[in-house]
Amino acid sequence: MDSEAAQTIAYQALGWLAGNDELCPVFLGATGGSAEDMRAQAGDPAFLASVLEFITMDDAWVIAFCDSIGLEYDAPLRARYALPGAESVHWT
Repeated sequence: MDSEAAQTIAYQALGWLAGNDELCPVFLGATGGSAEDMRAQAGDPAFLASVLEFITMDDAWVIAFCDSIGLEYDAPLRARYALPGAESVHWT
């Protein structure tokens, strides 16, 4: 997946998350951010990656997001890996 397609999915994820009255406060609490911070950072690829990282923490969230816009269930994770910060980690 190229970075442009990944950013499109991330923007969709951000919109979905911002409109989710139950999950958005959980995201904000986990990040220590506010709704204003979300708006201000919406253009930052690293922030968009964090949105995808958050959503992909729970299969139910992935399914709900993907079902809402007709994406394949692996698309958010593939998009996450196409954005900054997903370089391979080597523990050895």
